Amino acid sequence: MGEFIVFLESFSTEHVAELKSKDETVHFLVDIGLPYTTNVEKDERARRYDFLKQQSQDKNLCKLARFNQLEVPLDDVFDEWMLTDGPRYVRKIAEHYGVFEHLFGDAFFHPVTPMNIAFKIGEEFSPVYFGNIIKPKSAQEEALVDIGNKSNLYHTLILSNLDGHLAKPDGEYIHWMVANIANGDISKGEIICSYLPPFPARGTGYHRYVFTLYQHDEKMDFSQFKKDQPTEPENRDFNTYEFYRDRQDFITPSSLLFFQTDWDYSVSNVFHNIFDMPEPRFEYDFPDHYRRPPDWFPKKKAFNTYLDLHRDPKQVSKEVLTKKLATLNPFEKPEKKPKFPNLHTPHDTAGKASWIQVETKKQRLGWGQIYNDNKDIIDPK
Repeated sequence: MGEFIVFLESFSTEHVAELKSKDETVHFLVDIGLPYTTNVEKDERARRYDFLKQQSQDKNLCKLARFNQLEVPLDDVFDEWMLTDGPRYVRKIAEHYGVFEHLFGDAFFHPVTPMNIAFKIGEEFSPVYFGNIIKPKSAQEEALVDIGNKSNLYHTLILSNLDGHLAKPDGEYIHWMVANIANGDISKGEIICSYLPPFPARGTGYHRYVFTLYQHDEKMDFSQFKKDQPTEPENRDFNTYEFYRDRQDFITPSSLLFFQTDWDYSVSNVFHNIFDMPEPRFEYDFPDHYRRPPDWFPKKKAFNTYLDLHRDPKQVSKEVLTKKLATLNPFEKPEKKPKFPNLHTPHDTAGKASWIQVETKKQRLGWGQIYNDNKDIIDPK
């Protein structure tokens, strides 16, 4: 028997692996980004070693660390990380969330260009990282963008929603597009698509909103994508795969940031005031809970709860509601319940079946019941 179980486990594992396997001659990933070396140069490693040695000999730093007073500049640490090992880990995060697969199919890139993005809400900021959650109410205005590459190259920034299309399962909506950004100053860019706040439909879970930065040597004409404030979601249809495929000889993806968001009350404003349409709402139709057929002689199961388990739920709810309404009077205050309702055994249950006594005690406590196939679990309402 044990050998048979082991055989089944090995067979199922091999079968699943075979289903997931892909032909490497057809399915392989292509790096479409800027050059990136994963190995830290020898000079850089020597510089880090000398720096750590110097810091370890600083008595003042040791004293501050011992008394929990040492302040670490996290922004500088993050910038240093993004210049060395960061792009490699960001790529893994994006692959984990399926961002590259949805945007470019069998292609990827390392985000080597430093870029910081944050939404401003009053005096506070909500930065965009790599899959953090930002509610739609916090992203009602255009984000603040800082592109670290100040060279003479041009950049184009696109914000798209990968999961929110209402008609196409694999479709995208473009929420913002600023083209031909010079010297990393987004205010000098050309607004192709004005900013559209997030509108994840209610009941559709979390949506991925991706900022993709493209680099190009000269100004490019993106007038065919120019769109004003939309009157319906279909006006913002977009396809990143086709966009890059038609311009792959002139543009190169260089950076990426993304966040996740789900429905809140601000989404209703987008549908009603911007799209002028009823707000869609989605609900999951859960299957009925499975209950195994009743036993002729159930063992170790309470008589009354086992019968209620196989009765019509509407009939049970009706009985519970009838009992509750029989004790309520809309013109009188409810009776004050004793602190210890079961301190004394009620006289009206004396000599009755044990299950009736248990039910009476539960009613006096105001408790309900949750059933499963094996035992009764009593919980306060």
